[in-house]
Amino acid sequence: MRLLFLTDTHHRGTSPQNRLDNFPASQKEKLQEVVALVEKHKVDFVLHGGDFWDNPFPALNVCGEILEIYRAISVPIYAIAGNHDLYGHNLNTLHRTMLGFMARLGLVQLLKPGVPVYLKKEGLGLQLTGQSYHYDMDRRDPALDYCVRKEKCDLAIHMVHGLLADRSLGNIIRHTVVDRILTTEADLTLAGHYHLGFPPVEVDDRYFLNPGALVRVNNHPSEISRRPAVILIDLSGGAINYQLLHLQSALPGKLVLDREQVELKMQREERLADFVRGVKAAGEYYGLDLGEMVATIAAKETLSPAVREEALRRLALAQEDFQTGGARA
Repeated sequence: MRLLFLTDTHHRGTSPQNRLDNFPASQKEKLQEVVALVEKHKVDFVLHGGDFWDNPFPALNVCGEILEIYRAISVPIYAIAGNHDLYGHNLNTLHRTMLGFMARLGLVQLLKPGVPVYLKKEGLGLQLTGQSYHYDMDRRDPALDYCVRKEKCDLAIHMVHGLLADRSLGNIIRHTVVDRILTTEADLTLAGHYHLGFPPVEVDDRYFLNPGALVRVNNHPSEISRRPAVILIDLSGGAINYQLLHLQSALPGKLVLDREQVELKMQREERLADFVRGVKAAGEYYGLDLGEMVATIAAKETLSPAVREEALRRLALAQEDFQTGGARA
């Protein structure tokens, strides 16, 4: 049994200001290479780690061009939702998004939390589970999202769209370090969301992998040196073998990412850091993300979970109305 894992494709119809190339064309070229890799390596299943789209419901002409390429993948695609696939980071809005629409059409099969899918080939039984992004990701007990039980199978694979890392990233950004989820029974944990990815981690015959985003949407210095890749997973004989396949269509970062914008971004980040320090010094810090702000205020004011849920629900609706111009049904 062979699987191909990719994540964070962030399909969109415009180019970020830090890209020097035609970004939509570059995205399509990478996706077409993925289709070719599926055929070349005789892949049985494709796994997508979330953030198919750069926003929950992109323009239909963009969707049409991208979905036409996905239709060329001749094997089932199993996926989870990323934060960019949802309105207000709210998983309950999935049915109103383009990824939810893709699932209704049968182009992808979305994995539901706590609901394993069992796949078999040549006597090998695989348990496949997934955890989409939600507004408590990397905020609550990580075992709830990253750890699964292995039942009625030879091997278990778990996909998560969360900021899993091989080491501490400090206190500024919420994340989960691999050593906090070693109680998982999954033989292989595949993560998305963290665009830079991290080197493979192996602990007691369990593997934790993230190849990084398929596309480079920001101009962080590490993105300039990073080569976008997918992971080919071979489970033949009941053993886990994997290979990082760098995309040949991905040009060197210095040819597609604007260094001038990197320097401007660093200056903005320095000013932002000064602002955050000032706010902290004043004694109040709720975060710069609205969802995080709501959650932090709720905890600080000891508000009930029902109040927090209602605030986050209204935040998701407001974001959806803003992005759709008030056209929400």
